[in-house]
Amino acid sequence: MPRLVSPTPTVQASFLAAMEEFAAEGVHDSQTAYWIERFGQTWHDAAGFSSFVAQLRAEETAEPPEGWVRSSTFWWVDGSSYLGRIAVRHELNDHLREVGGHIGYDVRPSARRRGHATAMLRGVIPHARTLGVEPALVTCDDDNLGSIRVIETCGGRLEDLRSGKRRYWVSTS
Repeated sequence: MPRLVSPTPTVQASFLAAMEEFAAEGVHDSQTAYWIERFGQTWHDAAGFSSFVAQLRAEETAEPPEGWVRSSTFWWVDGSSYLGRIAVRHELNDHLREVGGHIGYDVRPSARRRGHATAMLRGVIPHARTLGVEPALVTCDDDNLGSIRVIETCGGRLEDLRSGKRRYWVSTS
């Protein structure tokens, strides 16, 4: 049964396979695309992957670089299979307020259309609430019908469309 977990080295092989799927798809403009660009050359060995995992965990409490905010990252896993990721940004900066939101997620291409994104979003809402995020801004591309359904299924109320992004507010209470 899939569940949300803190990033962990135990799913390295499956995670790497998922990143290959994303790269083949031409993923862009997402946290996953950033990970591939920034860390893709280092995470193929155990030490490099463990360092990547440690950095993700530290982003929850460490002082973020200029222009970034603290965030909590969770991986959606089923046993040793990495299925996706979801992050809760603890606050909004100007960029996140416009297009990024409090919560962002990706499901690996081979695991899509099985309800994983909806389950991840539902599962992370209590964590957002503990951070004082109420309501949570969740955005998606205007043409991403899958994410539109996920957000609306989880109670998202459309506020507007900006820069090609739909901006929804999801209650965390």
